[in-house]
Amino acid sequence: MVARHIIFIGRVQGVGFRFTAHRMANRHQLTGFVRNLPNGSVEMLAQGMADDIDDCMEDIKEYYPGHVREMNVNEIPPDPKYTDFNITF
Repeated sequence: MVARHIIFIGRVQGVGFRFTAHRMANRHQLTGFVRNLPNGSVEMLAQGMADDIDDCMEDIKEYYPGHVREMNVNEIPPDPKYTDFNITF
């Protein structure tokens, strides 16, 4: 299991982005969270198999063509406190 901290930059707020990310993370059996940030970007912490995280990120980008201008991705240590995937505020 790996964990990645992802910041999605672009037109990612006000378009249902968090709900789509939540649905896709569950489809790929990931744990963690997604939330809006005050600067207009969206933060996601995703834990699971590396390929599943990669596939989830690609699915999100494909669902929102032209919306995701940039993704900053950092590998972080997995945190066992995340047992499911949630939208947080």
